[in-house]
Amino acid sequence: MARPGNRGLVLQLGGLAVGMFAFGFLLVPLYDAMCRITGIGGRTNAVAATIATTQEVSERLVTVEFVTVLNEQAPWEFRPTVSSIQVRPGQLYDTAFFARNLTDGMLVGSAVPSVAPGQAAKYFVKTQCFCFTQQNFTAGEGRDMGVQFMVDPALPEFIDRITLSYTFFVNRPATAQLISGPTAGSTT
Repeated sequence: MARPGNRGLVLQLGGLAVGMFAFGFLLVPLYDAMCRITGIGGRTNAVAATIATTQEVSERLVTVEFVTVLNEQAPWEFRPTVSSIQVRPGQLYDTAFFARNLTDGMLVGSAVPSVAPGQAAKYFVKTQCFCFTQQNFTAGEGRDMGVQFMVDPALPEFIDRITLSYTFFVNRPATAQLISGPTAGSTT
């Protein structure tokens, strides 16, 4: 039986545990909201995707640079097919990134986009992107992965250069699942 002094400590610790669980549960929606607002993590303003059909194309030119990131142990070749292009805000553009699996086994890749400067993220709209889905590669396979995007004409005038960067990494859980095949009782 707990002593009266210990009962208060147990209640405080229990309350702390419940509070930590609630904070962890709320962290994902808070992070998503922050990313939508700031463009962190490459999340851009999806509402602006309708601009392509409802707004005129600007005469202004903006340079969009494409950058790729791999850590030194990454089993990929990964690069943009072009290093930069000049775009007119309000017009849709297509580009691609090339990836090759440098191993002798299957791999699943995932890409995390980022837009810089941060103020430009909400004006940079990806309408199609390989980053939206996992990419399955067989041994030695290489391919172009497309991106369709536009720059919102409301982009502030002081921004004349935007960098779209992708970090490409091995999605180890998805790779393990791909290699092991469907699990028992799966309907896929």
